[in-house]
Order: sequence, then C-alpha cells, then structure tokens
Amino acid sequence: MNPASATLDADGLSLAPRFRAYVALGGNLGEVRARLKAAVAAIGRLPGTRLEGASSLYRTRPVDASGPDFLNAVVALDTALGPQELLRSLLRIELDHDRERPHVNAPRTLDLDLLHHGGAILQTPTLTLPHPRQRGRAFVMTPLAELVAHLPARADSPNPDILSAEKRAQLAAEQGIEAISDPNWLD
Repeated sequence: MNPASATLDADGLSLAPRFRAYVALGGNLGEVRARLKAAVAAIGRLPGTRLEGASSLYRTRPVDASGPDFLNAVVALDTALGPQELLRSLLRIELDHDRERPHVNAPRTLDLDLLHHGGAILQTPTLTLPHPRQRGRAFVMTPLAELVAHLPARADSPNPDILSAEKRAQLAAEQGIEAISDPNWLD
C-alpha cells in the first residue's frame, strides 16, 4: 500500500504505530469523582487515542502525602502518541482541572501519572518509564492488576509488571485501600 494514498483518520495518525499505555488517576480535593470522569473523557479525546478500559474506583489513604483520602483508578489507552507527547497532554489536562504543585505530594485536585507506554524503558529529566514508584503503591498496583486481568494481551505492547497477589495484599493492608462499589463510575 502506498502510504500517500492511505486513508487517514481525523487526526491524521492512522499510519502511526500504536501502543497500549496505562495512566493512573487520582485526586483528593474538591469534586474528585467528577474530575476523574472528566479527565478520562479528555484523555479519550487526545489525538490518535482511545480508551481501552478502566479499573474500578478505589478510596485510599494518602501515601507520603496529606489531606483527605484519595480516589484512584487506572485506565488503559490505545494511542499513537509517543510517551513525551502523552505526558505533555496529561499535564495539560491536570492544569485544566486546577492542579497546583505548591510542594511535593501536596493535596491535589487531579493527578495523572503515565505508568507504562508499550513496554518502553525510558529515563529523562521529565519522564521515567515504567513509573519509578508504582510497585510501592497499592493505589496503583491494585487497580492496575484488576485492569490488566480484564484486557486481552497485545503482542505490540507487553503488559506492565504486576506485583504478586500476596505483595499487593500486603501493600493494601499497609496503605489502606478499598474498592468503591460503583462499577459504572464512568457512565
């Protein structure tokens, strides 16, 4: 097929390589559930990107942070955006939702962390993949494991490394995490 004659999607990205990326979402200030839902919708509107799945919603105690409990989830994306492009887009979405960074681990209206991008291993001043602290956080590992278990495998994007069920249970007990009984939180 001649690439010049290929039909492009509305974003002009149909010929670009595609990757599965995982993004952790959280927040503990304001109308968090509404912000998480709006953030997922905004992520799904990014060029060359579509939502593949979302975990349940979880309530977690702050880890290395202060303020009220967090709501957390993880989403999987099919995207043609590269890791840096996706990160920049996520940071823009945070700003659109009044994210401030007065100090490290400050309470936040919205936090979007790129956890995994097609199996890429990357370390730059602005992005490390896989996310360097994900394995020590129940609010990432629990919803990530749930989501990975429900998605079909992709040969072009290996799954992220998931802790064993025992280690996840230990983290959950230490850090305090509970599923919120709302399987349709995005509807």
